[in-house]
Amino acid sequence: MWWNSFRTDAPGGVAAEVITYSGGNGDQIYAYSAVPVGADGPLPGVVAVHHMPGWDEFYREFTERLARHGYNVICPNLYSRFGQGTPDDVAAKVRAEGGVHDDSVVADCTAAADWLRALPTSNGKVGIIGTCSGGRHALLAASRAPVFEAIADLWGGGVIASAEELSPARPVAVIDYTADLTAPLLGVFGNDDSHPSPEQVDRHEAELERHGKAFEFYRYDGAGHGFFYYHTPMYRPEQTMDAWDKVFSFFGRHLSG
Repeated sequence: MWWNSFRTDAPGGVAAEVITYSGGNGDQIYAYSAVPVGADGPLPGVVAVHHMPGWDEFYREFTERLARHGYNVICPNLYSRFGQGTPDDVAAKVRAEGGVHDDSVVADCTAAADWLRALPTSNGKVGIIGTCSGGRHALLAASRAPVFEAIADLWGGGVIASAEELSPARPVAVIDYTADLTAPLLGVFGNDDSHPSPEQVDRHEAELERHGKAFEFYRYDGAGHGFFYYHTPMYRPEQTMDAWDKVFSFFGRHLSG
C-alpha cells in the first residue's frame, strides 16, 4: 500500500504554483505545477488532464497528491484559449461552444510532456492521467503522440463513440486509435457507471487484446462515475483509496528508475 508510505522524519514537501508554458501553436497556456521539495532525484513526470468541469480546485489538489508521491506534475488548463473566469463559468462557455478540440488537447499535452522532461530534476520519463473526459483525453494524447511511458485512464467517457456522438471537436472515436498505442495503459472503472458502461469497458478491453497492447483494468462494484470526487455524493472512499494504490503502483513500475 502506497498510502502513508513516507517516513515521519522525511524533509519533503511540495512546491506548487500557477505557471504558463508554450502549448500547441506556441500559445501560452496556464497550468498548475507541483513538484516535490527535498526528494531525491531524478524524478519522473506526470501530466494531469483535468475533467469536463474544468481546471478546478479538485485538480489542483489532485496534482499536489501526485507530487507528494514523488512526481513532477503539470496540469494544463486545456480551456485557456476560451478566456478566463471561475472554473464553472469557463467550463460552461466551453460546453456552449462545442467543447475543446481534440487536436488542441493533443498539442497541449504533448507540450506539457516536453516541459516536464526539460526540468533539471527529470528522469526523462513522463506519464499521463485523467478522470472522466480527462481520462479520454489522456488516452487520446498518448495514442496520437507517442511521448508518454504510461497512461492512466480513470473512467474516461467517450472512448467508444457512435457516429452520432462524434463532432467537429471530437471527430474520431479514441478506440479507433488503439493500434497506435505504444505505452502501457491502466484503466479504472466503476461498475455502476454508464459512461463508460461495463459493456463499453468490455469492448475496449477486447480491442486492446486484439492489438496485443499492454494494459490492466480494474473495476469496482458499488462505484459509479466520478467515485474519486470527495466533494460530491458520488464519492466512494474505499474504492478510491484502492484505486489510488493501483495508480501509484502502476506509475512506480513504469516511470521510476
